[in-house]
Amino acid sequence: MPPTPPAPGRVRPAAVVNEAIRAIVVGAQGRRWTKAERDLYEALLKEWVAAEQAEMATAA
Repeated sequence: MPPTPPAPGRVRPAAVVNEAIRAIVVGAQGRRWTKAERDLYEALLKEWVAAEQAEMATAA
């Protein structure tokens, strides 16, 4: 399982977070996700959104 998301306030690049999300999907190999995987996915998804927004603000 990929590492847990970083502490709040620290924003990793969206591409890095996306790779962590992909690792969960690939690691599940088609089986149902565990509660820990679902929780991690939700946290990573929120982190990815924040990273995307930060990258868009920087590009503007």
